[in-house]
Amino acid sequence: MSTTHWVRCTHQGTPGFGWLVGDQIAVCQGDMFDTPEPTGQLLPLAQVQISIPCVPSKFIGLWNNYHAQAAKQALGIPAEPLWFIKAASSYLADGQPFVAPASYDGRVVYEGELGLVIGKTCKNIAVEAAAEAIFGLTCVNDVTALDLLARDASFAQWTRAKSFDTFGIFGPCIATGLDWQALSVRTLVNGRERQNYACSDMIFSPAQIVASLSREMTLQPGDVIACGTSLGVLPIKPGTLVEVSIDGIGVLKNTFEQTLR
Repeated sequence: MSTTHWVRCTHQGTPGFGWLVGDQIAVCQGDMFDTPEPTGQLLPLAQVQISIPCVPSKFIGLWNNYHAQAAKQALGIPAEPLWFIKAASSYLADGQPFVAPASYDGRVVYEGELGLVIGKTCKNIAVEAAAEAIFGLTCVNDVTALDLLARDASFAQWTRAKSFDTFGIFGPCIATGLDWQALSVRTLVNGRERQNYACSDMIFSPAQIVASLSREMTLQPGDVIACGTSLGVLPIKPGTLVEVSIDGIGVLKNTFEQTLR
């Protein structure tokens, strides 16, 4: 199966979408997830601003979904996917800076992950059908305000720690036609490799994740599910360039910048 790389962009103030053809975008009209139609127009990448590749109604992230990470932290294997939500106001595209709010002065960590993009509405679907509900794959940097997670002993603040403006980074494209089991996630911090792990080490496969979530909520086209991270997560300082690279998808590059106080 051939791979197609779908992107959303803005050209001369007009939003649009299409697929990559070398250093150009083959522009489409209609709905990316429902029989998009090529217009015949080609736009040079140098003339557009790349946006997030879809606009999710929900951005869901998993915790403790890799055997290696679970073993290092002495965590048990969960009986079902453990998940949280990132706010829609956190979404950020490739190339844009991410920042922590002035109210937070704790540690910020990157988390390079494989992201699933849902392509059709699904509710209470079986594992056997779930793979067909996945439109494609993307790169995710699930940025986290680490010191918030356990700040209050009575309430673990996963959503808050994950949902600061600019902390939900994904892109630069959605790749279709890839075998997730053959992929590896690499995270480079200022050019130095900090993460390199195989997606095949997942505890719950993409189909199992989608099927499980669909029993509890309706998944919509464009929804993003981050499959969790593995070893190598570390705090970063302002000025740090973080690159999440997955062969066959691309490289998601963003710089952590200092918040004005």
